[in-house]
Amino acid sequence: MEMSPEVLVLGLLWYVVFLFSTTAHEAAHALAAYRLGDPTAYHGGQVSLNPLPHIAREPFGTVLVPLISFAISGWMMGWASAPYDPYWADRHPRRAAWMALAGPASNLVLVLVAAIAVHVGIALGVFVPPDAAGLTTLVAAADPGGAWTGPATFLSITFSLNLLLFAFNLMPLPPLDGSAALPLVLSESAAAAWQQTMRQPMFSLLGLLAAWRLFGEIFGPLFRLALNLLYPGVGYG
Repeated sequence: MEMSPEVLVLGLLWYVVFLFSTTAHEAAHALAAYRLGDPTAYHGGQVSLNPLPHIAREPFGTVLVPLISFAISGWMMGWASAPYDPYWADRHPRRAAWMALAGPASNLVLVLVAAIAVHVGIALGVFVPPDAAGLTTLVAAADPGGAWTGPATFLSITFSLNLLLFAFNLMPLPPLDGSAALPLVLSESAAAAWQQTMRQPMFSLLGLLAAWRLFGEIFGPLFRLALNLLYPGVGYG
């Protein structure tokens, strides 16, 4: 990708949204764990929207991978993590499951906040539905190239990236949050066995490979559904 000034600005917007969204995701995990009896992440400084403790824990996933992925593909991927006590999770598998769901829930909240902001902008006359919607063009400025173009792009990325993080992390494959939430629907003995299975590196690797392969088939229809819920009656195909 050619690094023009416009692309660099777009990359900065992507990184700001990525860093905040990932930080919110991990802070939600950490806060839920703390409230449910595991202070590990709290003592590590992860119950915070300050990105620095999260970057310090995962510099590769929060800095290098996002920047490299944007340079290659024009959008960002990466990861962060919050520590937890595995013995606490073994003793309280259902608490650990709620802790796992807290991360994707934070991303869903950010999707809803972005959607509300889009509709407020439309009501004020500064935003309009785009002719062709994409990850960075979910909403358009009513005056193309005007002062509201940047906020429109920021909200587009916020909506799209958090929808992606919400859906990807809910896939029921280890080591994703969706697999950690399965104890909510399993018996106590099955939940304990599943907790042990999730910690096997081979299962985590296979789960990530399967999730990456399947997610493209899932996200396209989900994104179209989200678009049509955001703009009822417009009829994006």
